[in-house]
Amino acid sequence: MDTRYIFAESIKDLMNHQALDKITVKDIVKRSGMTRQTFYRHFKDKYDLVNWYFERLADKSFLQIGASETLYEGLTKKFSFLLHDQVFFTEAFKSKDYNNVENYDYKCIYEFYKGIIEKKLQSPIPQDIDFLLQMYCHGSITMTVEWAVSGMTTSPEVMAKQLIEALPPKLAYYLKDLN
Repeated sequence: MDTRYIFAESIKDLMNHQALDKITVKDIVKRSGMTRQTFYRHFKDKYDLVNWYFERLADKSFLQIGASETLYEGLTKKFSFLLHDQVFFTEAFKSKDYNNVENYDYKCIYEFYKGIIEKKLQSPIPQDIDFLLQMYCHGSITMTVEWAVSGMTTSPEVMAKQLIEALPPKLAYYLKDLN
C-alpha cells in the first residue's frame, strides 16, 4: 500500500475519536507505525494530508466531469464519496484552519469550472462571469459543508440536483452542457 494511503487511513481512524484540529502529526505517525521524517517527506502538515486525500476523491469524481461524465454524474459521485467516508469528511469540514478542506474544495471547483468556461470562450473569463462563478462556488461549498456537518441526510443525487438548479443562468449556459 502507498505510504500516503497508510497516513490517510491513520488520520481517518483518529478522526473517529477526536476532531481534526486536535490531532497531531505525532498521533498520525504513531498510529501508522511510520516516522515523522516519512510523514514530512510526503506532506507539509496534517491539513496537507487531508487535502491530498480529498484530491484523490476529486480525481475519481468531480474532475471526470466533462471528460466522461455529466455535471450531475460527477457531483453525485463526489457526494457519494463524501458519504462513504462520512466521519472523515464531517470532521474535515469542521476544521477552521486556513488550509482546511473547505478552502481547498473551493479552490479546486473554482479552478475547474473556470477552466471549462475559458475553454468554451477560448479567452480569459470575463469579470462578470468570474464574479458569478466565485459566488456560486462559495455558495456550493457552504452548502456542502452544511450537508456534511449536519449528518449528510440528503441523498447525493438530491444534493447534485440542487447544486445544478442553483447555477445562475449565465453560468448554466457554460456548465450544464459540457460537451
